[in-house]
Amino acid sequence: MAILRNYWRYLAPLAVIVILALIPAPAGLEPHSWLYFAVFMGVIVGLILEPVPGAVVAMLGISIIAILSPWLLFSPAQLAEPGFKFTAKALNWAVSGFSNSVIWLIFAAFMFGTGYEKTGLGRRIALMLVQKMGHKTLFLGYAVMFSELLLAPVTPSNSARGAGIIYPIIRNLPPLYHSQPGSASARSVGSYIMWMGIMANCVTSAIFLTAMAPNLLLIGLMKSASGAALSWGQWFTGMLPLSIVLVLLTPWLAYVLYPPTIKSGDQVPKWASEELRAMGPLCCREKRMLGFMVCALLLWIFAGDYIDAAMVGYGVVALMLVTKIISWDDIITNKAAWSVFFWLASLIALATGLNNTGFIAWFGQLLAKGMSGYSPGLVMVVLIAVFYGLRYFFASATAYTSALAPMMIAAAVAMPAIPLPVFSLMIGAAIGLGSILTPYATGPSPIYYGSGYLPTSDYWRYGAIFGGLFLVLLIATGLLWMPIIL
Repeated sequence: MAILRNYWRYLAPLAVIVILALIPAPAGLEPHSWLYFAVFMGVIVGLILEPVPGAVVAMLGISIIAILSPWLLFSPAQLAEPGFKFTAKALNWAVSGFSNSVIWLIFAAFMFGTGYEKTGLGRRIALMLVQKMGHKTLFLGYAVMFSELLLAPVTPSNSARGAGIIYPIIRNLPPLYHSQPGSASARSVGSYIMWMGIMANCVTSAIFLTAMAPNLLLIGLMKSASGAALSWGQWFTGMLPLSIVLVLLTPWLAYVLYPPTIKSGDQVPKWASEELRAMGPLCCREKRMLGFMVCALLLWIFAGDYIDAAMVGYGVVALMLVTKIISWDDIITNKAAWSVFFWLASLIALATGLNNTGFIAWFGQLLAKGMSGYSPGLVMVVLIAVFYGLRYFFASATAYTSALAPMMIAAAVAMPAIPLPVFSLMIGAAIGLGSILTPYATGPSPIYYGSGYLPTSDYWRYGAIFGGLFLVLLIATGLLWMPIIL
């Protein structure tokens, strides 16, 4: 019955494929490239509507293209080459995403998150910050921001970080001041804390490469289109000035624009102290976990020229297994990690196919021709602003990145005057920062919106205000700082 009620979710992707396939290929584009693009767009629509899980949608797209590869993946000239075996070539393409180092980096980072959760280290860090800074409501906002900041580098799922670690802690704070959802008392403390929760999640998702799965998807798309990629350290240093400004400014600005009526109190530190007392002292497993994370971060930042970031993660996961921080069962039963692993690998393969069939080059040249005569700086600003604004139309950061990022990268590749590393980093930061715009933009958004402390009108209004501010700061640092570093 559920399938019958939602039949249109199943039919819409197929309808998109059929309609686009029936349209003649545009001038300058080979027919097989256009047919490939038709299936690619059907996958994107499937990711948006999700009639089945996203990983299944992506795998179905891969299967369709691989089976019909003589008509979708390869040109007649390739098929006519002596000894060309399209079946082997199609299989190599279908599984190519799983050999991408980005896939293994994000999988390792998911295991880091499991270690944080199993040892209780993530919860302890958040509680310690709340205990030390919770006596003033403004400082409590900074405690939420710093908690996200410390967890983000090793938690590639912003939903797991925001909805799984931070939200369960901060949802206990407003009732301590008798601030109840859906009532006049919500604004006393609860609204500010919940708004800070989602803003801190969005800000930290942009600061680190491993803070959000779509960031790594973007790097995979960039590598498939140009052969170049940003390292963990390049992302971090390129974002550094903007990161400092956002971390220091956001809690204060939210305090001014969306002010709580209760400014201070001792209830929160007392509650956090009781929770920490119940947890007991820092145990050996937590100490080992903390040591591994510090080592991983140092290697990601300073040793990128000597050891691949994915290899660092792989090695640390092995050490976590040996020291029993996590078990093998934790790995094989981590549904979220395996789901992201499969859809990310499949989407990177699909994006690689766009490049291999010539669609990316054709589309990039088309955009470049339409923007000829304008300065590279202006073109960058316009593209970033358009990409940022289109976030209103997507309820999934993955679908948003998969649908729009390849086109944006194609435009940059086709215009050599645009510095691709700078432009790609701005696109990546826009994915995280733009998540503040709507109550459905990313995984944690509905959680905080559904808390009852953030009325609909408030969410949309302050989402637009802070989203606009984030965009202005991103463009400024993208034009002034990132070209120096990258």
